[in-house]
Amino acid sequence: MNIENAQIVVDNWIKEHGVRYFNELTNMAQLTEEVGEVARIIARRYGEQSEKESDKNKDLGEELADVLFVVLCLANQTGVDLQAAFDKRMDKKAKRDHDRHHNNEKLK
Repeated sequence: MNIENAQIVVDNWIKEHGVRYFNELTNMAQLTEEVGEVARIIARRYGEQSEKESDKNKDLGEELADVLFVVLCLANQTGVDLQAAFDKRMDKKAKRDHDRHHNNEKLK
């Protein structure tokens, strides 16, 4: 599924199950909350913090999907074609960073 289709799937889900989109500020707060949940898993599972027993069953993929869902909601409700924006950004990064990372001694 591409990003354009994902935006359509989310929009259809909102219409069928969600009644309406939360307002943009609420969704921004929700995005922050979801990113925090991802950060907690990463910090405890891959970082130096110890993982609490209650966190061991948390699914990183599901939490990342929650982040993606809210990002798609924000794109839909603000009229952003996220597929076009992503393609444009990747093109810019490819041109700008073509040699940059290969020449970075810290990455070797």
